[in-house]
Amino acid sequence: MAVVTAILLALFGVPWWTLIVAGAAWPPAVVVTGTLVFVVAAAALPLLMMLGHGNRHLDWAAVTGDALLGVAWVLFVWSVLGLVIGLLLFFAGVEDPVRSRVVAAVVLAVALALLAWGFFEAMRVPRIRTVDVEMPRLGAGLDGLRVAIITDTHYGPIDRARWSAAVVKRVNELDADLVCHVGDLADGTVDMREEQVSPLASVRAAEARVYVTGNHEYFTEAQAWLDYMESVGWTALHNRHVIVERGGDRIIVAGVDDATAEASRQGHRADLDAALEGADRTLPVLLLAHQPKQVVDAVRAGVDLQISGHTHGGQIWPFNFLVRLDQPVVAGLSRHGEVTQLYTSRGTGFWGPPFRVFAPSEITLMTLRRP
Repeated sequence: MAVVTAILLALFGVPWWTLIVAGAAWPPAVVVTGTLVFVVAAAALPLLMMLGHGNRHLDWAAVTGDALLGVAWVLFVWSVLGLVIGLLLFFAGVEDPVRSRVVAAVVLAVALALLAWGFFEAMRVPRIRTVDVEMPRLGAGLDGLRVAIITDTHYGPIDRARWSAAVVKRVNELDADLVCHVGDLADGTVDMREEQVSPLASVRAAEARVYVTGNHEYFTEAQAWLDYMESVGWTALHNRHVIVERGGDRIIVAGVDDATAEASRQGHRADLDAALEGADRTLPVLLLAHQPKQVVDAVRAGVDLQISGHTHGGQIWPFNFLVRLDQPVVAGLSRHGEVTQLYTSRGTGFWGPPFRVFAPSEITLMTLRRP
């Protein structure tokens, strides 16, 4: 409670000070009304989050709480930056209340603009991001293999069934050989989110459609989601692998459960040894693992390429710097150890606040190449 209270005080207290108090000398009615708004918002946020994301799963509460969290975060960040603007104005000789009123106006204008733009970015169908990855052990027959990657769709309290169908249409236009969903499929049970997820049954791939769990599946019923994806024609890589063959050459496509699986006590755990059991280890390995930090196991096992999501690229700047404290990479292609490469997607959807600020969503078209 002490930690939550401290976070709430900072999240709402800094914008309150910057916009309402400071040295702006607003009329008393503005100060009282503004203070009341911030107090009510600070008290409502934890309640809404518990009702929306707790055991009750009230979608209206989740939508309201998530939006409020996003607004509070953006206001907090730009209120902090507003203090820098205020300092510059102070040294420029601008006195209060003009100085504080200018800062408040700039902070509010920038925050509103970013929230409007961020909402558009979160709700639109992602653009295609193309990337070529060289794999030294890739056979000539597999050179040019096209891998479409979606991840972190987070079908949840906002009904995005039409968005889901549009994403599927865009993926199908890529004519990929392999389509991957790298976890955090939905927030909620199959019964709650099936309408939004069902368009994925129409995804086309020349060779295979593969899926692994993310951490959010373990908030509800991971096995049910694995079973559902199998039922609509996807291959659930629940600590196992498949072989993709083309032109006489083969590649191992393996998948592991999310890093949080074992702690969820649902009988799952990430097990790369089990995923590669019985595989010809002279073949190149493409691994699906939801969290980038699972690359530690991939390096140990000599995996050629790991594909991950989870980070959302930070989703709302500058949250990417906090993500980096927990993950080795926030987005893009990186190298780990002597042979292992890692591609981290910024995600196809969003979680929680319906905003993406300086962290655009993506559908990735990866082409595997021989050096």
